[in-house]
Amino acid sequence: MISFKNFALRRGERLLLSNVDLTLHAGWRVGVIGRNGCGKSSLFATILGEIESDLGNLDMPTRLRIACIAQETPSLPDPAIDFVLGGDEAVYEVIKAEAAAMDAEDYDAVAECHHKLDEMNGYDATARAGRLLHGLGFPAETHSRPVSSFSGGWRVRLNLARALMKPSDMLLLDEPTNHLDLDAVLWLEQWLLKYPGTLLLISHDREFLDGVSTHTLHLHDGKAKLYTGDYTSFERQRAEHLRLQQISHEKEQAERAHLQSFIDRFKAQASKAKQAQSRVKRLAKLAGTEAVRAERTMSINFADPVKLPHSLIRLNHTDAGYGTTKILHDVGFGLEAGDRVGLLGPNGAGKSTLVKTLVGELPLLSGERVAHPDLKLGYFAQHTVESLHEGQSPLWHLKELAPNAGEQQLRNFLGQWNFVGDRAFESVDGFSGGERARLALALIAYQQPNVLLLDEPTNHLDLDMREALAEALSVFPGAIVLVSHDRHLIGLVCETFWRVADGKVEAFNGDLDEYAAWLRSRGGSESRAAKAAEKFAAAAPPKPTRSKQAIDADAKRLKQVEARIATLQSEAKHIEDELADPAIYNSDGGATIAQLGQRQARLQEEREALEAEWLVLYENVEAAAS
Repeated sequence: MISFKNFALRRGERLLLSNVDLTLHAGWRVGVIGRNGCGKSSLFATILGEIESDLGNLDMPTRLRIACIAQETPSLPDPAIDFVLGGDEAVYEVIKAEAAAMDAEDYDAVAECHHKLDEMNGYDATARAGRLLHGLGFPAETHSRPVSSFSGGWRVRLNLARALMKPSDMLLLDEPTNHLDLDAVLWLEQWLLKYPGTLLLISHDREFLDGVSTHTLHLHDGKAKLYTGDYTSFERQRAEHLRLQQISHEKEQAERAHLQSFIDRFKAQASKAKQAQSRVKRLAKLAGTEAVRAERTMSINFADPVKLPHSLIRLNHTDAGYGTTKILHDVGFGLEAGDRVGLLGPNGAGKSTLVKTLVGELPLLSGERVAHPDLKLGYFAQHTVESLHEGQSPLWHLKELAPNAGEQQLRNFLGQWNFVGDRAFESVDGFSGGERARLALALIAYQQPNVLLLDEPTNHLDLDMREALAEALSVFPGAIVLVSHDRHLIGLVCETFWRVADGKVEAFNGDLDEYAAWLRSRGGSESRAAKAAEKFAAAAPPKPTRSKQAIDADAKRLKQVEARIATLQSEAKHIEDELADPAIYNSDGGATIAQLGQRQARLQEEREALEAEWLVLYENVEAAAS
């Protein structure tokens, strides 16, 4: 449990949060949301002890083990699986000591390491690291590659795997789905649902938040408000809260006007002086409920193409890949005006290869690419953001595309993409990842393409920008091919799906839920992950085999513990609801409150004990399964 009491946080001259009073209980999975710059990452830094609060207290258990994603990955020669194993420092040190003892033929030391691993339940550590790598999209043959050989996006995945490997009571994840594809996002969602500790999750992916979070912490206008439920539940609760706030404001304003009218009419009459004075006091005591201020919503637009032929581009009997390496075979894929295609498929199956082949960035290995003479492509990929010119402004980038256009016309266009006023002249050097992505999309939109090829366009975009992008794409009259891990965006934009897998590109007749089911059933990914991990496991004697009866008993007890924890969560929620009722504080002098508090403490104590037992049982069952 961590508590914020009269908490305030400032970065430089800017006050991010003030008067924050809230408590986060063990086992909660909290989605932390709010617009970019509202203080989400700074809140994480405070919990980690990297920055100090400006006012108030942040109370946490003294021995709380916290895991988080490192911001940078050094260019290390270590194999990827060793880097991930290093997340569990204690086990990894014993594994390294065991390897050194084996090399030195010091069998007493080897036996001692075996004993330590047995006490730490560390025999399956390498297999667990392998499963993490596999789930995050690393093929088995890459597990032994040095960390330095991976690109930036893949190193972010390595950092995520290392954080998940670390034993922890609290897990802080700041935008963990950036640089993941849809398959890895679905895997991560399932992994987090099994995480027994407390999770704080910053994300702009509403489907991911809905799938994982039990509570939502909304940072807005320097305040932090905690809601029970996932993101969709938060939206409903906040809408109702704002509606009631506006009603209260309007009623209060009407009462103010009535009181002021009486005061103005009778304050000079001696016979009404006392009544007027009474109304002055009443007026001063009114709460001062603020009117609901409409938040500025993002609105963007992809202008209609100058020309929109019916048949735009087609690949016929195409083999595609890199150099002599064939990735896709005999592809038959075409786009017509109005097509909205979502590309699905496992990581590394060739989705980006297909997009680059459509663009013409990759030469064909065989077959043909037929494009209409009036084809105009708008292509967004990660390198599109990286290709922005350092030191230059949004206006400069737009002038490069349209040197003859008037400056005011260009500034008006940039204003539609929220680069208003002096922001049009600022250097992109100081832009956030989301601002860079927004500028890259604006540059594409200005060229009025009739085909949009978008490969993970939502990385770093906040929820408002994602909603605006979905709305703009849904009315775009040209053709769209979309690769994205954002299921909400895909669901709103795409009308048909094509699956890229096993070297083939074929129509997928199903929705995203059916694709997720197909993915889970595809050859037993967990068993393949375990086999891949075992390939790189240390050459240590196996953990002593446990009897089938003992394993079955653990599995049975695990279900019982899970059921009891669910019951305790329900009872705890009921107590919280009772304590949230203002009437209880005036009922019986606080006796009921005291009883509820004692009961809440007993439930929490029992739950913590059960969670500790759950962790041991889960590891035993997992070890037996692997």
